[in-house]
Amino acid sequence: MNAIGIVARPDLADAAGLLRQLAEWLRSRGIEVWLEEKTAALADGALPSGCRRASGLEVGAAVDALVVLGGDGTLLRASRLLKKPAPVLGVNFGALGFLTEITLPELYRTLTGLLEGTYRSEDRRLLRAVLRRGAEERAAAEVLNDVVVAKAALARIIEVDVSVDGVFVSSFRADGLIVSSPTGSTAYNLAAGGPIVHPALSAMVLTPISPHMLTHRPLVIGDAAEVEVRLRRAREGDVHVSFDGQGGVPMLGDDRVTVTRSERILRLVKAPGRDYFEVLRTKLKWGER
Repeated sequence: MNAIGIVARPDLADAAGLLRQLAEWLRSRGIEVWLEEKTAALADGALPSGCRRASGLEVGAAVDALVVLGGDGTLLRASRLLKKPAPVLGVNFGALGFLTEITLPELYRTLTGLLEGTYRSEDRRLLRAVLRRGAEERAAAEVLNDVVVAKAALARIIEVDVSVDGVFVSSFRADGLIVSSPTGSTAYNLAAGGPIVHPALSAMVLTPISPHMLTHRPLVIGDAAEVEVRLRRAREGDVHVSFDGQGGVPMLGDDRVTVTRSERILRLVKAPGRDYFEVLRTKLKWGER
């Protein structure tokens, strides 16, 4: 482990002191420290010598591991910076922190395990989504949580046709449709009534949002499949497709979104002594009476 990157939520003023302390701790152990430019700005110039400042993509390409300070949204953004399965250690500064599960008291103990190679981790498979209009590719993204096709206007439902591996599944009349990974099953999917899927499973979940028909329930399929969501009709600006809830692209009539398993994985560093089901119980209050 030679180089570690640090990415923080851009408005996280509370992290300034921790950034300086963390950079000093890593530099004292001979680790090259790379900071995203906006993250470095939070420290207000008070960083130890030898720290490198670069764009997010440059940080992702240069480092052997990434420390993320913020909430799950920050980790989702940071996950796009890595093009290799480098370990990602998420430190929770958010409200829930289901993905950024490391607490501040656990930070340096977990980092020590990372440097010594004794850390625990879970590999999370990403999904790849492509929006096409006719033969033209209009947008593409790799997501950790979900791809959502949803209405943009209030009090309006949309209609989409869904196929799996070229086989027609159903037409959905709903507020939208979520195509979720197992990691994303505890995010928007869960809020929309979808199931919790263990992250070790090779699966995707199709969950309608407020479906017009009560018979349209969530569907779990294998992630080796190709899901196609085709818009049946829409006025311009009525429907958008969003990737991990961060940015949306407008869809027009007959546009289609295909979702497949990505070749990329995200390696999430786990807190010592904490398992997935404990996170469910403590973060989501799952199983409580």
